[in-house]
Amino acid sequence: MLDRYDQRLRQLESLLRVSRAITAQLDLTSVLNLVIEAAVDLLAGNSGLIALRDDDGVTRIYAASGLAHETWPAFDDLLATPLDDQQALVRRLREAGADVGLPLRHVSAAPLVFRGATVGVIYVFRAALNVEFTAEEHQLLTAFADQAAIAVSNARLFQSVLREKQHLDALIENSADGVMILDSRWRITTFNRAMEQLTGWSREEAIGRPCAEVLAIHTPQGDNLCLTDCPLQRRPFEPNPVAEGWITTRDGRRLYIQSRYAAQRSPQGAFLGAIANVRDVTEQKIEAEMQNTFISVISHELRTPVSIIKGYAETLARQDAAWDEATLREGLMIIIEEADRLALQIDTLLEASRLQTDSMRLDVSDWPVRPLVERVVERFAPQAGDRFTFQIDIPDDFPPVHADYERTRTVLENLISNAIKYSPNGGLVRIAARVSGDFAIISVSDQGIGIPLEEQKKLFRRFYRVDNRLRRETQGAGLGLFLSRAIVEAQGGRIWVDSRPGRGSRFSFTVPLATPMLSDQSTPVETDAAASVDHSEPAAEMIPRAEPPLLEDHEH
Repeated sequence: MLDRYDQRLRQLESLLRVSRAITAQLDLTSVLNLVIEAAVDLLAGNSGLIALRDDDGVTRIYAASGLAHETWPAFDDLLATPLDDQQALVRRLREAGADVGLPLRHVSAAPLVFRGATVGVIYVFRAALNVEFTAEEHQLLTAFADQAAIAVSNARLFQSVLREKQHLDALIENSADGVMILDSRWRITTFNRAMEQLTGWSREEAIGRPCAEVLAIHTPQGDNLCLTDCPLQRRPFEPNPVAEGWITTRDGRRLYIQSRYAAQRSPQGAFLGAIANVRDVTEQKIEAEMQNTFISVISHELRTPVSIIKGYAETLARQDAAWDEATLREGLMIIIEEADRLALQIDTLLEASRLQTDSMRLDVSDWPVRPLVERVVERFAPQAGDRFTFQIDIPDDFPPVHADYERTRTVLENLISNAIKYSPNGGLVRIAARVSGDFAIISVSDQGIGIPLEEQKKLFRRFYRVDNRLRRETQGAGLGLFLSRAIVEAQGGRIWVDSRPGRGSRFSFTVPLATPMLSDQSTPVETDAAASVDHSEPAAEMIPRAEPPLLEDHEH
């Protein structure tokens, strides 16, 4: 009797020890293997199974002791047998044992019940003929199963949370926007790949640092918003605060970003952490600023000729003055010139509007290039004065092109106007043309201030003007190159720029030839078959190799 009592006590101590070990595990596979090994050991069995009920309601074997994995399907009928039918359980067990070649004769089974729901079942088997499981051993297994059910449920919950976290981590990591998570001390705990690309900080460097150091959003006045006006500290607390401003990346880029926050707070309002969604809105900011500048500039440029026209008209209409014919003629000529200038500005706006609605219409015909260039140069010669020299490098017998004459003239006028406008010290303006494949390449070169490489990609955008001193000193709405590109591309051509600061600029564009040049055709025009224009390539890579280099440095 005493030996039986000691055995029972050792079993209970073992049950307590194993239960503690099991409930400390959170990995489901480890928990199940530990459960079934401990159950077989506690009941002095030969083998055992543990099966769990999946979300689809089917009970499947997840772990076993003393049974090879390939034998598990033989126990499917056992799993389908009610646990309160001991005779049926024994019969199914012996059938399964016979199928797999094992002498399995006795079974003890207990459900894994957690909060009233059966999450699985545990079986312990014996092979000896006359060693059936006692009622006390069944009770011991039931008690063990209750502890195991808790451990299994905790492990499943942890597994589910882990999957959700992995899913969330994947969403954060692959988000197109920058995402970072802050703790209660405003330090970064999560920093995704987009944030690395946006800020230039690696996540290893960023994690653990204050948000104000890594992101450092600045106002136009240079104040660090994260230190002076953090949106997460404004009172009353905003539900989803937003911060916007300029940042300087670690690799020297200056970006305008928008950061939206979702904060977590205690019932008392204490800051517990936040997730920030950061987006680069530099292009939108620049576009908005350019549009504001455009409205201001175009208002000024429209108002100026109107004011001049009105002033001269009022002066000439004065009844108390007797103007001589020369004065009248001079005043009327100024009125005509300013009216033409006003009409040109309005036409430019209309062209921009047509481009927005894709309603540009072309009047295409065949015509020679040189006479058009001469006509445009004659128009700008008075404006250029003695400071500029125009050079036209186009043979008289240059083949005709097939394009819209007036719109191509607009392109040339825009390019020559810019060459004069952005060459404050004057110099040579060279207009050249040559044949390349089925296209004529027309270029306008100057000895002006040049254009930085980072600005060249933006030149042909709507409203864009290069950010330099001359931009502030010269008039313009930033539509000339935008319209020029649209006209050239509408005719099947391309336009690009080759420029370096201090060495002038060369703008080139292509126009279709009226008659495509044959490879064996003899022509006095310089050709370069290797440099034929491939319209599938980016504009920056289409600079013809046969074109002369930029003009040498000159004094400014």
